[in-house]
Amino acid sequence: MGAAIKSEFLKFFTTRLWWGMAIGIFVAGALFAGFFGWAFTSEEAMASGATGIQGSDTQIVNSVYTAGLSVGYLLLLTVGILQIGAEYRHKTISSTLLSTPRRVQAMGAKIVALLGIGAAYGLVSLLGSVSVGAIVLSLRDIDPFPSGSVVRTLALSLLALGLWALIGLGVGILIPNQVAAILVGVGVAWIVEPLLGLGLSFVDALKGVVPYFPSQATNAMVDGVTQNGPDAAQPLSWWAAALVLTAYAAALSAFGTWRTVRQDIS
Repeated sequence: MGAAIKSEFLKFFTTRLWWGMAIGIFVAGALFAGFFGWAFTSEEAMASGATGIQGSDTQIVNSVYTAGLSVGYLLLLTVGILQIGAEYRHKTISSTLLSTPRRVQAMGAKIVALLGIGAAYGLVSLLGSVSVGAIVLSLRDIDPFPSGSVVRTLALSLLALGLWALIGLGVGILIPNQVAAILVGVGVAWIVEPLLGLGLSFVDALKGVVPYFPSQATNAMVDGVTQNGPDAAQPLSWWAAALVLTAYAAALSAFGTWRTVRQDIS
């Protein structure tokens, strides 16, 4: 198992993709933290109801440090798809399964590797967001670490990125065509799901479903600021959101493992 996990890490970190992704996620974390840090802490934003958001100082800090998470989880979703999609595209899936004949073990290695890759990219994202966000918050005379729950939020953001990589793995197996899988996965996560959530928020009977969407659960995990108003869906608690996102990742990665074990590979 250890050799198979090492092989999965080598497959990823011996390509040029990893450092391009690292630069992108670092820059996104820094830029979003700087922008939202300045916007959320302006005098107008701090006024009650001025921007349609509400939250404590801790939640504001959480939102600043995890502002780039929306970009980060899309990148990790793509990484998860590529980790299996590239195998099918370049016809290396056969050699992978021949070198690790137990297919469950081979897929387990991919799952462990993707969790590690997600955590590594999460650290890169936090390096950018916390360094820039803390400076902006300090300039605004706001404590960069008002409570210990900020540390919990930073740790949960690492978990969230790893789970999104596993969701990408499931999507990549469900749609073997790598390009189609990326387009569908990113399109659903970035466009379809937010629009569907917005639409359902206006339907009283279905409003309660919105917090269980993957992106909504991700936002709830980091306990950031929330939208106020009568049509806003109430987010889950951080631990419930973590369980929901874990369930999505577990279901998709388990399905992917089951399908890989049973299907014929040529």
